[in-house]
Amino acid sequence: MILIPLIRGLKFENKRCCTMSAKATVSRKGYLCVILAAVMWAISGTSGKYLFQHGLTPYDVVQLRLTISTPILAIALAIKNPQLLKIEKSDIFYFAILGIVGMGMVQFTYFYAISKIKVAAAILLEYLAPVFIALYSVIVAGERLSGPTVIALCGAFLGCYLVVGGYDLNLLSMNKLGILGGLAAAASFAWYSIHGERGMRRYHPWTVFFYALVFATILWNVLHPPLASFQKNCTPFMWTLIVYIAIFGTLLPFGLYFEGINLIRSTRASITATLEPISAGILSFVFLGEKLALPQIAGGLLVIGSIVLLQLAKEEDHAIPALIRAQRGE
Repeated sequence: MILIPLIRGLKFENKRCCTMSAKATVSRKGYLCVILAAVMWAISGTSGKYLFQHGLTPYDVVQLRLTISTPILAIALAIKNPQLLKIEKSDIFYFAILGIVGMGMVQFTYFYAISKIKVAAAILLEYLAPVFIALYSVIVAGERLSGPTVIALCGAFLGCYLVVGGYDLNLLSMNKLGILGGLAAAASFAWYSIHGERGMRRYHPWTVFFYALVFATILWNVLHPPLASFQKNCTPFMWTLIVYIAIFGTLLPFGLYFEGINLIRSTRASITATLEPISAGILSFVFLGEKLALPQIAGGLLVIGSIVLLQLAKEEDHAIPALIRAQRGE
């Protein structure tokens, strides 16, 4: 099973964290995890488009990806590290909120947004999430963002704006409910990043991810008729794509994103995740022959430059979840 080698490589993370610098320098491994997640999300998007064109709705695909991926991850964790499945009963409500308000709702609100407004506009609105996370960190958590982080945040958002063609979008003339859906997607994305980081101060990122996935799956089998998507008339090739999305568009990228938060925190992880629309644009150019305008190319370079800046800054952060757990000896 493809997840088992990955979990094997991460299960000893706490021991390695004990060897982290006393100065708590942000790990580059965390950036790599999020970059891989962003690329996987971009690749799985192409598979999703094919399924949409052949009779499945976005709501079907979300229900399928979550309902298939949850038992796969449960089996993988049970085989390789059953300890990761253990949580305190008092924390069930925390995981329910993380899965429902965060992971479950970000998919619902995003797909609702693209049903009402242009996909480019929905992407642009969703990637306001890093801005929301930064505002939360400063206003609510009382943290101070470093200069490189602020520059990278502005550069990443401007890059996304150019890549999706935001200069050609007239948001004020678009469906208001669609705009609200896009903003809700950004808020949900920000929520599960921030709320997930808080949980990782006590639990391994794969534990946090698994239980968020469980409650997101429950949500989508309530919002959508339970298991209704499994009754759709799908060809063997479509089922292959569905399983592919469940593993490479859900399990691995979300797991890697949570691992990234665990090592570099939610603000840096969300900024790095803006590589997703850039990756999608590059893949469309290479494999679908879609043209990239000069502003889009400039936007892509701006996002990449912002991510590089974050890594070159070599910042120190004593609130990294992996470091906090390591200091507790967990």
